[in-house]
Amino acid sequence: MAEMHPDVESVVLSEEDIHRIVSRMGRQISEDYADKNPLIVAVLRGAFVFTADLMRAITVPCSVDFMAVSSYGDGVKSSGVVRIVKDLDTKVEGRHIIVAEDILDSGLTLSYLVKLLQSRKPASIEIAAFSIKDIPNHTPAVTPRYVGAHVPDAFVVGYGLDYAERYRNLPYVGILKPEAYS
Repeated sequence: MAEMHPDVESVVLSEEDIHRIVSRMGRQISEDYADKNPLIVAVLRGAFVFTADLMRAITVPCSVDFMAVSSYGDGVKSSGVVRIVKDLDTKVEGRHIIVAEDILDSGLTLSYLVKLLQSRKPASIEIAAFSIKDIPNHTPAVTPRYVGAHVPDAFVVGYGLDYAERYRNLPYVGILKPEAYS
């Protein structure tokens, strides 16, 4: 196990947990998409680490492309109003798309992206969320077909998840100490 960063309160998902989760998701996708050559769409920046590992865990032919979005809100919560910063380079019409997301909380931004991609007439579109934040009395605006793990309603970092562009490189997912972001 990697040494815990001093700004991290506790580890929620270890490197071993992450490997097991991504391997399981890769197996499920490989079974479901045999002979379909899915296009994995990574939502930048947070999902790039998960997407790279997921691609290696998928055993059937697949390809990847990237989207970067900016959602307007108060900096902590998304409003669901989205600006596309980087669009796909790949034509998606007739393709089977799997949107790879690092963490799902409100789901508003992802809901917008799914509607946008559906307007481009893919053969199918599903979501693979590495983690879902368990927010009391809240159901996300989208339901992923593939779910890695549930994480507590806390500020989590690592494995691509950041605070102010820091901590993405941690090899585990941990809860950030409040003093690190307040």
